[in-house]
Amino acid sequence: MNNREAFFRLQGQTTPDPMGIEVSHAEGSYIYSTDGKAYLDLISGIAVSNVGHRHPKVVAAIKEQVDKYLHVIPYGEFIQAPQSQLALRLSEILPKGLDSSYFVNSGTEAIEASLKLAKRYTGRTKLVACEGAYHGSTHGSLSVSSNENKKFHVRPLLPEVYFMRYNRIEDLSVIDEHTAGVVVETVQGDAGVRIPDSAYIKALRKRCDETGALLILDEIQTGFGRTGTMFAFEQYGIVPDILAIAKSMAGGMAMGAFVSRSEIMSTLSHDPILGHITTFGGHPVCCAAAVANIDVLLSEGLVEGCEAKGAKLEGLLAHPAVREVRRKGMMLAVQFDSADLVYKIVDRCLERGVITFYFLSCPDSFRLAPPLNISDEDLEKGAAVIREVIDEVVQER
Repeated sequence: MNNREAFFRLQGQTTPDPMGIEVSHAEGSYIYSTDGKAYLDLISGIAVSNVGHRHPKVVAAIKEQVDKYLHVIPYGEFIQAPQSQLALRLSEILPKGLDSSYFVNSGTEAIEASLKLAKRYTGRTKLVACEGAYHGSTHGSLSVSSNENKKFHVRPLLPEVYFMRYNRIEDLSVIDEHTAGVVVETVQGDAGVRIPDSAYIKALRKRCDETGALLILDEIQTGFGRTGTMFAFEQYGIVPDILAIAKSMAGGMAMGAFVSRSEIMSTLSHDPILGHITTFGGHPVCCAAAVANIDVLLSEGLVEGCEAKGAKLEGLLAHPAVREVRRKGMMLAVQFDSADLVYKIVDRCLERGVITFYFLSCPDSFRLAPPLNISDEDLEKGAAVIREVIDEVVQER
C-alpha cells in the first residue's frame, strides 16, 4: 500500500474531497509534491508559516535541541532552557500585564485553558463570545464559536455561553457582573477577516473593567506579525487579561500558549493543584523553534514590512468581479457575489500551482495569508494566476 492509498483508506478524513497533494518537501514560500510540481503557498499552512517553510534559523534551532533532549516530563515540573528562554522572549515583546506564559500544544487548547482560567480566577461561570467567532473544535472552544452548523451535532456544549454581535458597542451590555470571561478575536478570521473599530475595542476593554470580567483576546491567527504589528491588539491601545496564541508561534511546529499576569495565572497552581495540565505542552523542541521564530521576525524586519506587502497584494488583486478585499496586514479575504465562484477559483488556482483556501463561515470569500517574507516576485506571480483564474470562471458563467 502506497502513501496515497494509506491516506484515503487508513487516515481519518476531514472532508470528502481533500486537496490531496502528496508532499515531497517545502521551502520558503513553496510546497513541492512528489511528482515534482511546485505550489506557491499563499496561505502559509493557514497562518502558520509566517517566516516561510523551513526557515534555516528555525531548522537549526530544532536540530540543536533534538541533540540535547526531547520530552522529559509533563509540563511544569523541570526547568528546561527552551521553555524558560521562550517565556523570557515573550515577556520582552508583550506589554506589562502579560508576564506569565503557560505553554500548550495548540490554539484550541490555549482557548480551553483560558476559559478555565477566567472561571477559576473570577469564581464566575458565565462566558461571552461573538457572533462569527471561531476559536477551535474541542468542546469548550466550540462552545464559544459561532457556526451552528459545526455545533448542532455535538450538543450539549458548555452552558452559560452568551453571544453578542461583533463590533457593535450596544451589545456590550451582555457583559455583566456574572461574566467570568469575554473571548474575542482581535480580528475575526474565519468570519472573513472582519476588522473592528478602535472605539469598539476600547469600549470592550472598558466594559470588562467595569464588570470585573476577564478579557480574553484570541490572537491565534493574528499573532506574530500577521497584521503588521507583533500582535493585533497593539494597534488598538489596549491590553487583554489573557492572550491566546498558537499557529505561527513556532515556525511550523505544534505550539500554543495562553499568557496573563502572574496574579491571575498563579490560581492554576494551587487549591487544588494542576488547574491545567498538559503532557506535551511546552515541548522543548517546539519552544526552541518558537524562540528562533521570534528572533527571525524581529531581526529580518518581517513585522515592519508586513503592511507594505499586504497593500501591494491587495492592489494586485484588483478585478471587476471582486466585490471587496478585507485586509489587515497580510491577512486577506477576497469576496465575490457567490460561493460557487469561490470554490471554482480555489480549485482552479490549485491546479495552476497556487494555494488559496476557503473560510468555514464565509463561503463567498477566499483567504490569503502568505508568508511574511514572500518575495515581491512571488506575490506578483501568485496574484497574476489568481486574476487569470477569476477571468476564466467569470467568463464561464
